[in-house]
Amino acid sequence: MPIETIRGEPFNIALDGAPDAPVLLLSNSLGTNLSMWEPQVAEWAKSFRVVRYDSRGHGNSTAQDKPYSMAMLGQDALAILDHLSIERAHWCGLSKGGMVGQWLATHHGKRLNRVVLANTGARMGPPELWNGRIKAVRANGMAGLVQPTLERWFSPAFRERETATVAKVSEMLATTPPLGYANCCAAIRDMDQREPIRAIANPVLVIIGKVDPATPPAAGHLIADAIHGAQRIEFDAAHLSNLEQPEAFTKAVLDFLNA
Repeated sequence: MPIETIRGEPFNIALDGAPDAPVLLLSNSLGTNLSMWEPQVAEWAKSFRVVRYDSRGHGNSTAQDKPYSMAMLGQDALAILDHLSIERAHWCGLSKGGMVGQWLATHHGKRLNRVVLANTGARMGPPELWNGRIKAVRANGMAGLVQPTLERWFSPAFRERETATVAKVSEMLATTPPLGYANCCAAIRDMDQREPIRAIANPVLVIIGKVDPATPPAAGHLIADAIHGAQRIEFDAAHLSNLEQPEAFTKAVLDFLNA
């Protein structure tokens, strides 16, 4: 669908699957866009109305230079649901998308059904790391971040073997609006959801990458331990596990949503 105006700002939204199917809302990681879900969409759209959107500050969505917060990013998702007249949806978010999912399930759990939190954390310190990244991207743009980010996001063997996928992600990173990226970094820097997520009552699946240096396994286990009844699964993958282990990721999410 074309870019939609949500609360006066442009958001890039894509819809797949039958209009009357249960809704699955997907939220991208920091530095990517809605195309990161391409390996999953065709299969998931057989069972769900799959709604993807470029997060604020990413892709073709709004990237205004103003303070962002996890609450703002969560309110964006709610506004998209409202715009599409969707009362409730399943959620699958990876990395930053998983952080937004934690906020939504904590504060607006009745708008969500089942929740998948992939390769994410409830607290992402230290602040100095994020401040340095914000300063660098504001001064020099995205180019200097691309290669070190790819090295965190994919295991060495995957980078050598799947060069086409790595090239696509490299392009996403390079074309992310620098100011949007910087302000999303600030939202992540300021986030601490370790205690609030204990109130989540939705069914939750936590997906963990065994060799993920960006959100290490301990970060995923902390979330799963904090949320009553949360399930967890680990993949032999680094950070973007839906791309490094696409078949296993697709099946695990389907199995969980259809349980």
